[in-house]
Amino acid sequence: MTDQHAAPAEARQPLPLTERTPLIAGNWKMNLDHLQAIALVQKLAWGLADVRHDFSAAEVAVFPPFTDLRSVQTLLAADKLSLTLGAQDVSPHESGAYTGDISAAMLAKLDVTYALVGHSERRHGHGESDETVGRKARAAQAAGMVPMICVGETAEDLEQHGAAAIPVAQLTAALAHLPEGAEFVVAYEPVWAIGSGQAATPEQAQEVARALREHLRDLVGDERAARTRILYGGSVASQNIAGFMRQPDVDGALVGGASLKVDEFTRIIQFQKHVTAG
Repeated sequence: MTDQHAAPAEARQPLPLTERTPLIAGNWKMNLDHLQAIALVQKLAWGLADVRHDFSAAEVAVFPPFTDLRSVQTLLAADKLSLTLGAQDVSPHESGAYTGDISAAMLAKLDVTYALVGHSERRHGHGESDETVGRKARAAQAAGMVPMICVGETAEDLEQHGAAAIPVAQLTAALAHLPEGAEFVVAYEPVWAIGSGQAATPEQAQEVARALREHLRDLVGDERAARTRILYGGSVASQNIAGFMRQPDVDGALVGGASLKVDEFTRIIQFQKHVTAG
């Protein structure tokens, strides 16, 4: 990625107007076997058909466990469903003696579009460093997938460094591994909000999303910064999605537990009705 020196914030011109297709992504985490995965995707597809969801207006992606990917891919292809497939992780290695790893090439063969890298549960539960996250992002990109780079701060980070400092540093480290022009998605997930039932406020999400986008101007230029999608993740629900989606720099959501509940996930996907109603 190029490192361009930008003008001071107060002297900057507004970013070019760019349409960013919202993306609602469901991260199933370690839930559902392949038969349960098929059932959930079928119910989700039926539910979205019932409400006549416009996939060109809001993209929908599901991120099943590795063992479910082939079954879900087969269903999506056979029934010509418009859902996009994502993987929850990817190995930084191409192949070799890496027991338990799943390579980017293997995932690409399953028509996986997105690969999560740097999720907080990988960073904190598996000790993944910024270096590892960057290598995983590069592996996904090299195989033709779009890395979804997760960034976020703990409550302690927030207190010590303030809003956005840690997410910006994590994004900078990851993008150092990507070639110029590479496509990527950013998912801001405050660690203190994940699974807590206590989401960030829409204003907090916007503050960090704005800081990330402004920093992207330095890293990849105004045009790329304007069209890069930034998602919010952390206790997303149908009751709060509209507030997040009203924010100018929030382009979607990375949904955890709520994505396992078809009716609730469908309501989240239909955020535009809530935004209009509000």
